[in-house]
Amino acid sequence: DVQLQASGGGLVQTGGSLRLSCVASGFTFDDYVIAWFRQAPGKGREGVSCFSSRDGSIYYVDSVRGRFTVSSDNAKNTAYLQMNSLKPEDTAVYYCATDPPAGVMCSSWLLKHGDFDSWGQGTLVTVSS
Repeated sequence: DVQLQASGGGLVQTGGSLRLSCVASGFTFDDYVIAWFRQAPGKGREGVSCFSSRDGSIYYVDSVRGRFTVSSDNAKNTAYLQMNSLKPEDTAVYYCATDPPAGVMCSSWLLKHGDFDSWGQGTLVTVSS
């Protein structure tokens, strides 16, 4: 049974940094796709980033490219989202997800249209101005 546990959110000032963690269980963590999504208050869910260990593809939405970085520690079954130069508009609940459609590279299309079957519970990031 695939399970994801997201953590690491908190309150940070504009320009600050946070690192989110997503601990995974129930699947082999050397063959995976992990995506990060966020949902700001009163807004729809937005795909932020995606990383595939299967083909090495990585994707960042334009609004975070150059500020956010995905990584992983396979020994710890954990994926990370390093967030730097945070802005108030980054305030949202952040989710990690896996089990995307098979054979689709990390891309804008995957984050916008792909159905991910397994989701973490979300962690709140608040960036104060």
